[in-house]
Amino acid sequence: MFIATAARMNLYVRRLASHDGIDAASRLLVRPRADAGRQRLKSRRNLPPCGHVCETIMRKWSFDLAARLLNIVGAATSAGAYSPGQEQAPAAFRRNGLAEAIMNRGRSIRDRGDVASFRWRPDPSRSQAMNLEAVRDACELVASHVGTAIAAQEDVLVLGGDCTVELGTVAGANAAGARIGLVYIDFDADLNTPDTSDGALDWTGVAHLLNIHGCEPSLARLGPTRPMLVPQQLLYFGIENITPPEAAVIGNHAIKIISREEALSDIEAASARAAEWAARFDCVLIHFDVDVLSFIDFPIAENVRRCDGLKLEQVAFVLKQLTALPQWRGLTITEVNPAHAPDESAAFARLNEVLADALG
Repeated sequence: MFIATAARMNLYVRRLASHDGIDAASRLLVRPRADAGRQRLKSRRNLPPCGHVCETIMRKWSFDLAARLLNIVGAATSAGAYSPGQEQAPAAFRRNGLAEAIMNRGRSIRDRGDVASFRWRPDPSRSQAMNLEAVRDACELVASHVGTAIAAQEDVLVLGGDCTVELGTVAGANAAGARIGLVYIDFDADLNTPDTSDGALDWTGVAHLLNIHGCEPSLARLGPTRPMLVPQQLLYFGIENITPPEAAVIGNHAIKIISREEALSDIEAASARAAEWAARFDCVLIHFDVDVLSFIDFPIAENVRRCDGLKLEQVAFVLKQLTALPQWRGLTITEVNPAHAPDESAAFARLNEVLADALG
């Protein structure tokens, strides 16, 4: 672990210390008061959009992006995937200069290293939810770091890993007490449950966030609330592949969608719609699954589908619009398989520049 740009970081700490009550506020976000803690956990899902907890966060959070520390958390796991490869992504981001690219934009960072390391393997003992324990363990570790960072008014970049890592990000943000809006940039809906899946948990992540019937209880209850999200807190962006069971869930719950076709047709209009939707929340999280990209244009994803996905430059535009929101707090990038890049250094140079432009 290292902390970058120490002079700026010291200034940042002094600024936080100058706010009266900041330590008490941070404790409130992660540990409710003893006289009301249990009741708050029971009633939090019923809080209005501008409830007391959210108002406290809004008063205390710094909306100056340059002044906020960015935590980098590696989730080096492919436990929920179909095959190995994604566990190698955090190391590839680092050895190809992600931290340096972000710092070159003037942003202070803390790299917390990898919190999980698991290479995919067959799990015949759980044919419908393979490697469940490893998925849960990784998510719990990610949640701990994300919750601590957001409660401390800091931002988080989570380097996955397969898509189940998002469960940890959302659980951590929930633990900090914020009302979350999640923009899910992905080719797939990830709304399957183990009984409608083929054993890989990484296309069941959103179903577990929403606590859809048939989910694994140990994943659905990762956060302090269950469900971790309600459908109104979710926006799909760039989605195309939707199975019949997923389509039923989307229709029944009126989940908002900006389709791949809409994004390809007018990326500026699609981005503006996403930003307008996200701006209503106190804490904006972004999920970026690189399989939303055209594999022929930018081969980096685990899934090698030859479909007409988004260009990297189009996703870069979307990310910049969303991270420009004062409420933005976390970005999770998933499904990167370094072995699929014809030239690793060239591919990660482009990808790291996109991330640095959005986060710097």
